[in-house]
Amino acid sequence: MKNVLITGGTTGIGFELAKRFAKDGYGIVIVSSSSKNLQAAKQSLENDFNIKVWTYEKDLSKQGAAIELYNLTKKDNISIDILINNAGIGLVGATETIDLSSDEDLMLLNVVNLAELCKLYIKDMYVNKNGKILNVASIGAFQPGPYTSTYFASKAFVLSYSRAIGYEARGKGVQVSTLCPGATKTHFFQREGTTLPKGAMEAEKVADYTYRSIMKGKEIIIPGFINRLKIRFPMKLKLLFVAKMKK
Repeated sequence: MKNVLITGGTTGIGFELAKRFAKDGYGIVIVSSSSKNLQAAKQSLENDFNIKVWTYEKDLSKQGAAIELYNLTKKDNISIDILINNAGIGLVGATETIDLSSDEDLMLLNVVNLAELCKLYIKDMYVNKNGKILNVASIGAFQPGPYTSTYFASKAFVLSYSRAIGYEARGKGVQVSTLCPGATKTHFFQREGTTLPKGAMEAEKVADYTYRSIMKGKEIIIPGFINRLKIRFPMKLKLLFVAKMKK
């Protein structure tokens, strides 16, 4: 049996992806900072798909969390065939108004621990000459984001980093993909403190498109025609749109 590890896998896109992998018989490893959400997700997946689900309560916005998680899966003798770095947060406001510790937590979660999980698990995948990594960025990765500066910059890092290690992985049996969704109907905007934009996609549709794209070996995954169109808009227009929406 192959196993997929999904951070932030209890709700939204992460949970929808877990369901699609479970349907195809994968063992599911879910990571979240919420024990309540972990238990609910585990029960739902095991009842609906009759597969094995492991859960790890781990706050990936803390320094050292990636190596701790990796060591736990090694201790439990769980081989990770697919790594999905889905966990992430956003912060809204002028850069000087955003709390320093909150910004640090965002960078640890969206950037540092994501990169460390890639580095740790890709070594094992190279040994096995097989594996897939999906890092979740955003269509915001293609531009700066006024009034959400650190978040957009973190997603630009995810896209650049993923493409770089994907190039390194060629010929080694490992595929690296980047998911760049637009606005999606999840709890993300509620946690961010903003309203859900009009035209937001259903998480189920994002997951369906993403799952098919992963299995086809697609490098950059952008669900939705409108989202694929948005990244082609002139930069000044995109900056104006984001600033108006976030401010």
